[in-house]
Amino acid sequence: MSLASALLAYLLAASLLTITPGVDTALILRTAALEGPKRAAMAALGINAGCLLWGAAVALGLGALLAASEPAFNLLKWAGAIYLLWLGLQMLLKPRHAFGPANAAEAEHHGQLGWFIKGLLGNLLNPKVGVFYVSFLPQFVPAGYAVGSFSFVLACIHVLLGLLWAASLIFATRPLAALLRRGALVQWLDRVTGSLLLVFAVGLALAKR
Repeated sequence: MSLASALLAYLLAASLLTITPGVDTALILRTAALEGPKRAAMAALGINAGCLLWGAAVALGLGALLAASEPAFNLLKWAGAIYLLWLGLQMLLKPRHAFGPANAAEAEHHGQLGWFIKGLLGNLLNPKVGVFYVSFLPQFVPAGYAVGSFSFVLACIHVLLGLLWAASLIFATRPLAALLRRGALVQWLDRVTGSLLLVFAVGLALAKR
């Protein structure tokens, strides 16, 4: 896979995953609707800072681990493939029928820094983010590039996409919130993303060190 094709494939995949409604989208939508755009922006910065820290941790550890041990590579590869397979099947076979901002119904009085910390901890305390990066990013590393450093570059691209998506949510809170509650659209996004994850699972299972 060339550098250009790897980046184009990653941009497509990461963009689809970014816009698929989930916990982060719910937090940003809810905060923008009830707390205002400044606090929503701080929550989005916290969420993406958490992704960036996970990306750095995974990239630093993953490169050394994969370079040192063939068994570790195979173990990580199959664990990642099984995880992606499970995640893809869940989204493909059991797509959600509706979406709405989750948790925190009442509008608490948090400062802007408080919303940053809330977004940050939401990702840092979720080990699935790290596991997902381990299984997802190496598939888009072109031949001849260091897995660790290039994975971090990909994580930075994912963070940039996340910030752009968050900005879109904040600037169009009301129409987007109504759109994302449409069951047909939520089901379509889940099924497309689930199918994509199944393709990634097969690619990872067949990957060579």
